Order: sequence, then structure tokens, then C-alpha cells
Amino acid sequence: MADVGAGQRSWDHPRAGAEIATTHGFEATMFRVDVETLEAYFAFDPKREADLRKLDGLILKAAPSLKRYFHKGAPEGQPGMRFKMIGYGESLYRATTGEKVEWPVVGVALQKNYISVYFAVTRRGAAVIDPYAGRFGELRMGRNNFSFERFDDLDLSAAAALLGEEAEILAADPENVRRQSGGETRAAPLTV
Repeated sequence: MADVGAGQRSWDHPRAGAEIATTHGFEATMFRVDVETLEAYFAFDPKREADLRKLDGLILKAAPSLKRYFHKGAPEGQPGMRFKMIGYGESLYRATTGEKVEWPVVGVALQKNYISVYFAVTRRGAAVIDPYAGRFGELRMGRNNFSFERFDDLDLSAAAALLGEEAEILAADPENVRRQSGGETRAAPLTV
């Protein structure tokens, strides 16, 4: 059993990639991809591996300046999001503690029932994806992210345009993520 936040506890569940968490007396299943390499991330869910690889190809083609890497998430006891994902381009943002936290410029994460794509770059302080709402066949859309169930559901031209725009904004304004979050941006992976 491990602490996962105020009033929460979690323990391993027999189903791979899942934990049971209790929050104030309620139980909920949290999906977790517990791998240590990029290749293992792609292979984690064999039913969705092809979708991840197709999306990877689209991102690499539409935004080649954003180098792919395995984002390990924030270490236990450190600020930042703990979940692992496929990252494209790296940035650092300043957490509320004042510490710098690594985050992808574009991040792709497996969720329990869908795949999410996260964006760190904004356009004039607004979410870069807002003008694309409903245009690329997304299942749902968040503040600067969208989710889908199958790659074949996506409108590839709209998705490629959004990814290309993200890279173009960053190329024209390398301080974009820093200015929005108090962090730094790098198109190539950080060396630790």
C-alpha cells in the first residue's frame, strides 16, 4: 500500500497496469503504465500498440523538430505528474514549489479506455488546440489536450496541422512554454 495523496491510499491490483485507490472511503481503479523504456511503453497494451505507433509516425512526420523520448514522470517525493508517457520535445515548467519539472512539449499517454495527447505550447496564452475542437475526431478534449480511442478515428490532416503548428509556434517563440509556465523549452531531449 502506498500514499498517493491527501486522504488516498492505493495497492496493487491483480490486473496489470491498474491500481485500486481509495479516496475518502470510495474505491476507484487508476490505470497505470508501469514500464521503464520507450519500447516497453509501445508494447504495454498489445491491442493499442498499432494505434500508438501510427500516432508516433504522424507526430514524427508533422513535427520532426520535436525529438521523441520516454518521459518517466516525476520521481516519488518530487513535484510534477508521476505518470509515464511518450514525449516529443522537452520543456521544464516551474511547479508551485518553485522547482523546475520536466514535461514534454507534446506528450502521448495511454489511459484505461483511450489515448491522450497533451500540448505544452500555447498561442497568445490560449490553448493551441481550441481552434481545432471537433475537427479531428477526438473522443474528448481538455484544456490543452485531446483523447481518442482508435487512430483510425482521427482526421489525419487536422491532427497533422495541429502538431505542425505546435512545432512552428515553438520554433518561432522558443520561450513560449517558459513564459506560460515559468519553465524552459528544449526541442531536443535534456541530458541528465
